[in-house]
Formats: sequence, structure tokens, C-alpha cells
Amino acid sequence: MIKKRNEEAIELLKRLIATPSLSRQEADAADLIVDFFESKGFKPNRKGNNVWLWSAEKDSSKPTLLLNSHIDTVKPSAQWTFKPYEPTLKDDKLYGLGSNDAGAPMVSLISVFLILSKKEQPYNLLFVASAEEEISGVNGISSIMEELGKIDLGIVGEPTQMQMAVAEKGLMVLDCFAKGKSGHAAREEGVNAIYKALPDIEWFQNYRFPKESEFLGPVKMTVTGVKSGSQHNVVPDVCEFMVDVRVNEYYSNIELFELIQQSVECEVKPRSVRLNSSSVPVEHPVVKQGVELGLTYYGSPTTSDQAVMNFTTLKIGPGDSARSHTADEYICLSEIEEGIEMYVRLLDGLEIN
Repeated sequence: MIKKRNEEAIELLKRLIATPSLSRQEADAADLIVDFFESKGFKPNRKGNNVWLWSAEKDSSKPTLLLNSHIDTVKPSAQWTFKPYEPTLKDDKLYGLGSNDAGAPMVSLISVFLILSKKEQPYNLLFVASAEEEISGVNGISSIMEELGKIDLGIVGEPTQMQMAVAEKGLMVLDCFAKGKSGHAAREEGVNAIYKALPDIEWFQNYRFPKESEFLGPVKMTVTGVKSGSQHNVVPDVCEFMVDVRVNEYYSNIELFELIQQSVECEVKPRSVRLNSSSVPVEHPVVKQGVELGLTYYGSPTTSDQAVMNFTTLKIGPGDSARSHTADEYICLSEIEEGIEMYVRLLDGLEIN
């Protein structure tokens, strides 16, 4: 039974690899997921390219456990030596675009959903295959939250080597504008916007917010682009610069944006405040269960669909994030087999409340 289950998960992963599913182009992969669950007797729901289903009729007296991973991938780079959409097995390694991020977590959680559905659980069990995760798109999982209702715990399938990411950094990108006044560079005219921007750029480089995280460290702000001036003899009246802000769990993006606004002279505009940091207390039952099973926990610097989930989440899955978005991406078949087993041991009978 276990061998058959693992073989089914691996075969589904091969089919997903062979089905191109770039962000916003996941329709065929969503069709595949729908067809798979219908073949198992379930009636999945779909909105856009997001697919979800319940293991049984929802019991309002029980908490809800969500199993989630994403079906979209990034574009393959030119450095691939294997064919990215052709699943290639060599020894224990299955090569293909999305095999590691997040095909392996996806098929492992599908297998776990089927296993956990076979017996009564102390929670309502919900599975979601989401779209647009790689671009944090508005038509991803955030677009179906209202349909899903209240969720008490989410398991987000991402490659973490089956260790527990109990915190994840948020992301906020800022566009900053220092305003001056144009003039001729040969005369003492104008107000140079570049010079006005320098103190603020230095502030972003050197300032440290007081709340630092045990798992994620301090908030990290990095100026990643500067644009100003049009010709050598004109004092520039605007200097634009871009800041990448990685947020720990002690600050919401809106809170941090307001603090930054109060600290600099330039005009600051966030591109989005949607991608917040997330965390789960180490005292939570799912973390305590993981520790009892020998798992470790850590803080993740990368973002996932956790960023748009306003409930408790734990990121965990087979694979290694170091392989994500790389040429010749692969997953070890043994990682999928071990991942399914560990997911079941972690979640079967788990008391969330």
C-alpha cells in the first residue's frame, strides 16, 4: 500500500512537470489536479486556477486544518541541460521545472490529504492547490480566502528539507522620491535632488529597528536602485531610489511603512503592503509534535503564500530551497517518500486547539 501510494505521487509529479504552469498560465495544471481528485471520488472547487476541496462535509464544531502548495513555476533559465518540461529520472533524482518548488510538496500533500481523509480527524481537512505564488499575484490563494472561511492552522508546502519554518520574512518594496529644483550646473542655481537623497539613503543603510527576531533577525533594508539626472549640465530636480525591505514578525508592513515615513525627508510610496511576515509560536501543538518527531525549527528568509494568510501557518515540505529557481532543478524520490511519511506522523490525529 505504501509503495503504491508513493508511486502514485511520483507519477502525478511527472505529469505536473510535463504540464507547463508559469504564473498566470496554470490552467492546464489546475485541470490536471481537478481530474486527479475527481478520479478519487472527490468534487473539487475551482476559481481561476486555484483548486480546493474538503475531505468531508465541514463540521462547524471542529477547527480547520489547511494543506496548501502552489502549482505555478518560474520561467526556466537558459542554463538547463535537461529539458525543463520533460521529467527525467536518474538514480534517485527526478529532474524537471517545478520538481522541487513546489511539485514535490504539492504531490506529497495530495497523498497526505488522501491518507488523512480515510479516518476521522479532530479537524476539518481542507486542501488548496494555489496559483500565482511565484509572483505574489492577486489571483492566487488570497482571491479565494472568503470561500474557504475560517482556518485555524495552515500547512504550507515548500521545500524546507522537512524541517519546520516557524517564521518567514515579509517583503515590502519602496519607491522613494527626493525633490529638488533644476538649474544650470555651471552656476549656483537649483537644489540638487541627489544631494537631498543622500542622507535618506544613508539612513536606510545604517538604521536598525529595535525589535529583532530570534529566528529572522533584524528588519533588513537595502537600497537596490537609484535614478536621477538627464544631462551633465543640469542640476537634477528629482532623485528616485528603490528600497527592498525584509520584515520580521514583530512588525506589520503598514506599521513599518509609517515608521519609515516619519524618519526620512523623501516621499515614500510602497508598491504593496500585502506580503507580511508570519510566525507560529514554538509552543503550538504542531511545532511541539514536530519536535517530538525529531524535527528542528528555523526562520525562513524567503516568502511564500504564508505572506497573505492571516492565520497561523507552518511552512514545511520535502526538497531544498537552494534548488529552487535553478537550472536542472530536481527532487530526490526518497525525499517525497520520507516527506509523505513525516507529514502523516505530524498531522494524523493532531489536536489543534
